Amino acid sequence: MKLLKPTSEIYIPDGTNIDKALERTTHLGIGAHQDDLEIMGYAGIYECFGRNDKWFSGVVATNGAGSPRAGIYANYTDEEMQKIRRIEQKKAAVVGEYSAVIFLDYSSSEIKSPKLTDPVEDIKQIILKTKPQVIYTHNPADKHDTHVATMIKTITALKQLPKEVLPKKIYGCECWRDLDWMLDEDKVVFDVSERDNIATSLVGIFDSQVSGGKRYDLATMARRRANATFFASHGVDVSTYMIYAIDLTPVIVESVDIIEYTTQFINRFKDDVVQRLKKLL
Repeated sequence: MKLLKPTSEIYIPDGTNIDKALERTTHLGIGAHQDDLEIMGYAGIYECFGRNDKWFSGVVATNGAGSPRAGIYANYTDEEMQKIRRIEQKKAAVVGEYSAVIFLDYSSSEIKSPKLTDPVEDIKQIILKTKPQVIYTHNPADKHDTHVATMIKTITALKQLPKEVLPKKIYGCECWRDLDWMLDEDKVVFDVSERDNIATSLVGIFDSQVSGGKRYDLATMARRRANATFFASHGVDVSTYMIYAIDLTPVIVESVDIIEYTTQFINRFKDDVVQRLKKLL
């Protein structure tokens, strides 16, 4: 498998042969930045951790050059930030027992460009090689342009592949916007209650982000705990940590328009709010 960027890289934490590491993948995360996999794709990491029959691999679409920085990282150049963020991602891959991490190394502007098809070609190659059962990517209601663009590149790639290599499920997960607003019957809910020590460590490893000015470690765990507590208003908690996702499988399998598919959930949320207000006024 040859990726299009000369600066791309495939990292195998346990030193297994690259082909074998990619082919044993069962769960694949496709995120925009270093640390997105650990935030939005954690359900897949959690599912595969400590298993020999399930393996998580991750794709990082961008080079991470434009991140905010403070403290010891305040004077780091974009090139230095790219280097440290790649190192941090590799550390997370070791802790999370990933099968592989693939760095596509595009700029954010390249990922956001509808005209640039190279990322789509890379993602197609990766899916053909790994043939994952499940894919986790960003959700279409995310408020970060690069996240949504990464999801679009992923969806575009999947639509160009033969049906026999498509995953059973494709999920759009939480990162730069919660999915708490979705109706409960529309949410995909992942219970990730165990191993909160691993979950915390995975996000905390990205010191350039956490110490650099963004407490993603605290915010990520707090959101998952809040999801679990506020999931049901008239029942006791059934888990301590939950992740929400949108099932994007129909967008691929049934060729549904992504805008129409996303707005149906928004419209159902609107109808639910309106009906409740009318009932109580």
